[in-house]
Amino acid sequence: MRILETNSYEEMSLLAARMIGAQVLLKPDCVLGLATGTSPLGTYSELVKDCKAGILDFSRVRTVNLDEYCGLAADHVQSYRYFMNTNLFHHINIDPENTFLPDGTAEDMEAECRRYEALVQGLGGADLQLLGIGNNGHIGFNEPTEDFPRDVHTVQLTQSTIQANSRLFERIEDVPTSAVTMGIGTIMKAKRILLIAGAEKKEIVHEALFGKVTPMVPASVLQLHRDVTVITCK
Repeated sequence: MRILETNSYEEMSLLAARMIGAQVLLKPDCVLGLATGTSPLGTYSELVKDCKAGILDFSRVRTVNLDEYCGLAADHVQSYRYFMNTNLFHHINIDPENTFLPDGTAEDMEAECRRYEALVQGLGGADLQLLGIGNNGHIGFNEPTEDFPRDVHTVQLTQSTIQANSRLFERIEDVPTSAVTMGIGTIMKAKRILLIAGAEKKEIVHEALFGKVTPMVPASVLQLHRDVTVITCK
């Protein structure tokens, strides 16, 4: 595991974008595992700049996102599909048909979980998986629990996660209470993992990286992965 501390969010974002860009340059048809939330916004902005400057070519890249809210259509402004389109996909030369997220509106969510797991594995898994970390140590929407979920599954969000995400909604009552997410096993199959975390996540990052490996701190499982880079900022 490599841990890199930067002096600012901007520096963290630039370094993360350089690592993702290097993956694209080394393997133009790579599979990128992507995340949503505040942490990767700067990283995506840097990737957009590099694409527009002709440094990066995403035309053969495939992407798989970690998760999606249950009950939100793709065109809902708070859906993760909308987030990805707005902050990355619509600004780079990626084929929309090669960008994949779970369907949060599927009638049969168990079948949707099986479909998305098969899709991710059918692509060979992520060559590089980008992660953020929640205040309670969740990665994707894998909340603290008694065991590490293996495959794509649905999850009831904890009150702390709902509260943290409520800043993006008009009312806390509007925040979805469930989501579909890659399982810990799905994430751990990625060939490389890149975790980025702002200064406000310092305590949970330390607990996850140096504490006991436990499903009560889901990100702690990253201690067992062979190729993890963690970028934090002061």
